[in-house]
Amino acid sequence: MGPDMTDSAPFTIFYDGKCPLCVHEMRKLMALNTKGQLQFVDIHFLEQYPQFSQIPFEQANRILHGVTANGTLLLGLDVTYEAWRSVGRQLWVTPLKWRWVRFFADPIYLWFARNRFTISRWITGQARCEDQCSWPSKKN
Repeated sequence: MGPDMTDSAPFTIFYDGKCPLCVHEMRKLMALNTKGQLQFVDIHFLEQYPQFSQIPFEQANRILHGVTANGTLLLGLDVTYEAWRSVGRQLWVTPLKWRWVRFFADPIYLWFARNRFTISRWITGQARCEDQCSWPSKKN
């Protein structure tokens, strides 16, 4: 997936376009993004976005990054919460703001982020996408 040039979206989400599970979630968000609330940036195309030069690829590759319209940087589950809230699915992600859920969810998310390619292979049969991710791509 190449860059999505939605100008002036209130929230920009930086995702790994070579991760089948990441792309699957972004496609769901893209389908719900009917009001242009989100801009999607594949981290493999960061150089095409000089306005986001403060986000190094190495960091964005380790943890999900997002930037609000006023420049506030969000990380990890805060990005997930804001993205889904932006497309009208706040109820679905509200538990991510509960302190006792975050106690468990944050370390699980960080484990997932580190192991996303292995998990993608388990679920889809494809660890990484070279060009375009497809879902599902598991071969029987």
